Amino acid sequence: MSASPVTTAGAPPIERLPVTLPQLVEKKQLGEPIVMVTAYDYPSAQAAEAAGVDVVLVGDSGAMTVLGYPSTVPVSVEEMLMLAAATRRGLRTPLLVADLPFGSYEASNEQAIATAQRFVKEAGADAVKLEGGGAMAERARALVAAGIPVMGHVGLTPQTATALGGYRAQGRTAERARGVADDALALQEAGCFAIVFEAIPAAVATLLMERVEVPVIGIGAGAATDGQVLVFHDLLGIREGVGARFVKRYADLGAEMAAGVRAFAEDVRTRRYPGPDHTYSIDPHELERLRRLLG
Repeated sequence: MSASPVTTAGAPPIERLPVTLPQLVEKKQLGEPIVMVTAYDYPSAQAAEAAGVDVVLVGDSGAMTVLGYPSTVPVSVEEMLMLAAATRRGLRTPLLVADLPFGSYEASNEQAIATAQRFVKEAGADAVKLEGGGAMAERARALVAAGIPVMGHVGLTPQTATALGGYRAQGRTAERARGVADDALALQEAGCFAIVFEAIPAAVATLLMERVEVPVIGIGAGAATDGQVLVFHDLLGIREGVGARFVKRYADLGAEMAAGVRAFAEDVRTRRYPGPDHTYSIDPHELERLRRLLG
């Protein structure tokens, strides 16, 4: 993959090389925050590329933000492959991680490997992500042994949110926090190159950071983690509602999009659009010839 040029005012372009797994480890060691965002298509990938983020996750959250499902559970492997391939075409430098959708890896190591291989071969993913510890640590171990980099995910795991009592913070008692710790350490032992901590108390994440040696990406886990991730549609205000407690909106593009379409509709209905600037011309003589040809 070729380098991507980055320009700053008054300076020559700086070539950005593709982000690698060792670079993420180096960032952790140096205390440099890792930036991760989700993306689900070519335009959102281009935005992530232009922003210079480190990691792009094709999250199964695209089931809700892009495909309109009520949760992440219904999305299929084929749908996720389509989203991941479109995202790949818009990226040059960030590391691309693809979520393995619910039901595509839990049954056996063989199922997990076969699914992950499709994301690497067909969609161009650099790595895959799976949710949960316990038996899923064994799936992660099998994937790593097969040569596929794996990102783990503990705390609130949306694919199994119903079993966790809904979309709510996890690890808020000592026993449950110990469970999160056990999951994280199991995934680390299995060979995951990084782990997502989602929706756990900041104090718990701080304590676990003393024990986790691989890069940790937080989402609703406080500031002690090695990096942060937000959903593209949440941080840009494209989806309805205020979102989870940890969401910070950096733009209100949803309102801007609606306003733009509303203005277009008004111009069409009042015949202000299209105007002369939006039409093509024809030579008067050619127009006259056309009249004669049409009889």
